[in-house]
Amino acid sequence: MTVSVDKQLVTVNGPKGKLEQKVHPDMTVNIKDNVVTVTRPSDSSDHKALHGLTRSLLANMVTGVSTGFTRDLEIVGVGYRAEKQGDKLILRVGMSHTVEMAPLPGITFGVEANTRVKVSGADKQVVGEMAARIRAVRPPDAYKGKGVRYAKEVIRLKPGKAGKVVGKK
Repeated sequence: MTVSVDKQLVTVNGPKGKLEQKVHPDMTVNIKDNVVTVTRPSDSSDHKALHGLTRSLLANMVTGVSTGFTRDLEIVGVGYRAEKQGDKLILRVGMSHTVEMAPLPGITFGVEANTRVKVSGADKQVVGEMAARIRAVRPPDAYKGKGVRYAKEVIRLKPGKAGKVVGKK
């Protein structure tokens, strides 16, 4: 893996791809002994926030190009399923038509058991954005829990009409 800094542009190359990030002009990025360091000019709250943000973005870039990021989604509902056609994702989620989703650049889909979708890629932000777009096709219902949800997402179900407590007169 290689990291290079050209003024305010940091580039990270690795086995999973190449990522670039512009850094705020106040932050300074240095590479010494295979360690990337971010320094700030002062201890003001704005510079502290930018320092933490820059450090996190660069750490995510290094992790992304070396191991990559994945986001798992579950499809819950009778007859709801997903399939992969080429590089596209086809969703059947209770609509009169199928929903066809093309991946964003650098994203790959994986479908397991027709009800689990895996979104993977090198850029954490793009992986999260693609997973959010898939979830937005049919968000989980508040009454039955049907829809597309993140893996291990807890959906609090509402009781509905039968669960209402009748007040005293």
